[in-house]
Amino acid sequence: MSLYTIGDLHLSLGCDKPMDIFGGRWENYVEKILEGFEAVKPEDTTVLCGDHTWGMNLLEAREDFLFIDALPGKKIILKGNHDYWWSTATKAYAFFEECAIKSISILNNNCYFHDGVAICGTRGWFYEEEKGTEHDKKVLNREVLRLEASLKAAGDAEKIVFLHYPPIFGRYECREILELFAAHRVKKCFYGHIHGAGCALAFEGLREGCEFRLVSADHVRFTPQKIV
Repeated sequence: MSLYTIGDLHLSLGCDKPMDIFGGRWENYVEKILEGFEAVKPEDTTVLCGDHTWGMNLLEAREDFLFIDALPGKKIILKGNHDYWWSTATKAYAFFEECAIKSISILNNNCYFHDGVAICGTRGWFYEEEKGTEHDKKVLNREVLRLEASLKAAGDAEKIVFLHYPPIFGRYECREILELFAAHRVKKCFYGHIHGAGCALAFEGLREGCEFRLVSADHVRFTPQKIV
């Protein structure tokens, strides 16, 4: 039973917004996702770090979620900034049941356990005091509370955090999230959101006792990254 992660699949099987138009690594990306998941076994779990589908609502996202459901293993998903289909976890689970989708769980104010390790996380947010709006500050505060709830649900277990937004990017640091990491002794953090030239500014490595890794799909060549 292995644990994997990848972010930003950006599927559009039920709407007309394919990522192939960007060329480069995104050409034939759906086929690349299928190939990348070949290493994942039915007993494994993959955490998907947001931006799963371009569907604007659950109906438009249906084919994308059926595609994700058909990928091998269990999937745990968290919200990304382009997941416009999202309203509540309750509505999403009702939709999954209606579509007979059985392998997808939602990480939202909770945590999951994998061989004694706690899977924690939330979407996250960018907020710079000099540039950010009052709205950005409120959104970040909500995300910090959600992450705190997830970490507390894990108790004393070893914790791995999954985010959509990076808590460190270029010169930016989200101190609120990094302080939560320190308080709960988080040793690993995986995040998505960043693509293309922006990957050069993405921090990967050890900072304040925590290892950070970018796992957006194009960055990891559409191959889920094995954690444990």
